[in-house]
Amino acid sequence: MSSSNSSKISLYGGIATNVAIALSKFVAAYATGSSAMLSEGIHSLVDTGNGGLLLYGTAQSQLPPDAKHPFGRSKELYFWSLIVAMLVFSVGGGMSFYEGVKHILHPQPMEDAKWNYIVLGFSVVFEGVAAYLSIKAFLENHPGGFFRSLRTSKDPSAFAQVLENSAALVGLLIAGLGVFLGHYLNNPYLDGAASVAIGLLLMGVAVFLVYRTKGLLVGQGVDAETLADFERIARAQPHVEAVRSPLTMYLGPADVVLALDVDFADALPAAEVAAAIERLQDAIRAAHPEVQRIFVEAKNLRSRA
Repeated sequence: MSSSNSSKISLYGGIATNVAIALSKFVAAYATGSSAMLSEGIHSLVDTGNGGLLLYGTAQSQLPPDAKHPFGRSKELYFWSLIVAMLVFSVGGGMSFYEGVKHILHPQPMEDAKWNYIVLGFSVVFEGVAAYLSIKAFLENHPGGFFRSLRTSKDPSAFAQVLENSAALVGLLIAGLGVFLGHYLNNPYLDGAASVAIGLLLMGVAVFLVYRTKGLLVGQGVDAETLADFERIARAQPHVEAVRSPLTMYLGPADVVLALDVDFADALPAAEVAAAIERLQDAIRAAHPEVQRIFVEAKNLRSRA
């Protein structure tokens, strides 16, 4: 299964799960007056919208090049991922924080927590399934280790889902602890404190998403190891005299632009240089299929001209 297909399945699964969970959390919050449950309902509602935005961004990024977008629209995914991060911070984190502070300033005793426990139990099961699907898809496409891949992945539709679903599970644990202690100790302040903690959790996730997506959006290149491999492949080609440091940029998770400055042997005829360039491009694409556009500046061709 391709990376884009597995990411889409994870997104669809997350959206379906979050719709059902958000509705149940809002019902429980209305019935019990729990601030933590209201924050969790907001969290699930934001996650639902975010999944839709990531699906839209994925679809837009796969549109073919045209006259206005000669390099395609791969960066659409990065743009919508940045919007998702901003929504997580402002709507998810901000509203949860606000609800928690409001509940602390104006506490309301929780009469019956039964519905909260029921909804939290079902939510843990469904969120666990969504988190499993997103992490499984992420690890299938990023074999380099979970935490390292979170820092280096170029597919925000994948790592955003992993972070959001993981944060959802942690948020449920915080909400459950707040509801339990608030009800057991008859202390409504603890329920509000849980809502504040959920808001801070979402803000932390959003800051990480903004940091990761911003680098991709402004034009991030490949890692040093891949750059060295480009140079190795170029130097291994016949008639190549020198190779300067390659220039690269990610347009999308599987769409890299590569510019190479290569010196060929001065006595090489133009036709031979053209053939050598084609062989070089084929060799790079064979080793790195994500490199979809390769521009080679051949120095001795320019001197002949």
